Amino acid sequence: MKTYGGHSMFGPLKRVMVRRPTPAFAVEDIQAWHYVSRPDLEVAQQEHDHLVSMLEEDGVEVSYHDAELPEHADSIFVYDPVWVTDEGVIVLSLGKELRRGEEEPLAASLEKIGVPMLGRLTGNARVDGGDLLWLDSKTLFAGQGFRTNREGAEQLKALLAPLGVEVLTADLPFFQGPEACLHLLSMISMLDHDLAVVYPPLFPVPLWKRLQEQGIRTVEVPDTEFMSMAPNVLATAPRRCIMIEGNPITQGRLEEAGCSVRVYKGEELSLKAEGGPTCLTRPVLREG
Repeated sequence: MKTYGGHSMFGPLKRVMVRRPTPAFAVEDIQAWHYVSRPDLEVAQQEHDHLVSMLEEDGVEVSYHDAELPEHADSIFVYDPVWVTDEGVIVLSLGKELRRGEEEPLAASLEKIGVPMLGRLTGNARVDGGDLLWLDSKTLFAGQGFRTNREGAEQLKALLAPLGVEVLTADLPFFQGPEACLHLLSMISMLDHDLAVVYPPLFPVPLWKRLQEQGIRTVEVPDTEFMSMAPNVLATAPRRCIMIEGNPITQGRLEEAGCSVRVYKGEELSLKAEGGPTCLTRPVLREG
């Protein structure tokens, strides 16, 4: 039986890897890490435990990435350093200088639970997982910006071509500059084959056109809920999802679209450090 893979953002989530906040997360230099303020480690751990319990309630097998990374505050955001495919893990190369060095330890943790190595980016290639979006099982969209460059996208194309996967690209906006975290997934989450939650003002036009071409309905996030990461929604199954507490307009719109929505309090874990439920989870196996 397959224990890894799934070229999907919304298929039933069966296995996932997470990293519980360590003392490194309670950063002293919030400007260097671009955090809103210093996270309270104990509360962040409690919030993380709650998120994990919600995953387990959905029948998801949760594994922990517990490698020693004392200088890497952002290492709790396990979505970014690697990419899991049907044929194994691709080790990415993170665009944020302070995060370099997270990639290989996470790949090693995945190998320990049975996910083989498919390949790795080399040289000046840069790709963050947060800039990658499965539109369907054969189409991956990559946002090019401060965290993902053209060379990274080209190397990813070469690695995925033998799997029959097409990689499409579009440029991301400047927004708040290179220090801020604006990933492609800051603006979109897929919740079903025909449903996505999006923030249109910063949205890449080529991706918007592709959504329309594929008949994908969009639920729009209002301006007032963008900074509280309302577009960052984790699907654990089609139209079943988890989002950060405090985005009632978006939550209501998702429920009107037929989604079952649960929320977690992410004041310390997410809002202070610019990372929502998608960022905090590395899917290992999705069905469908």
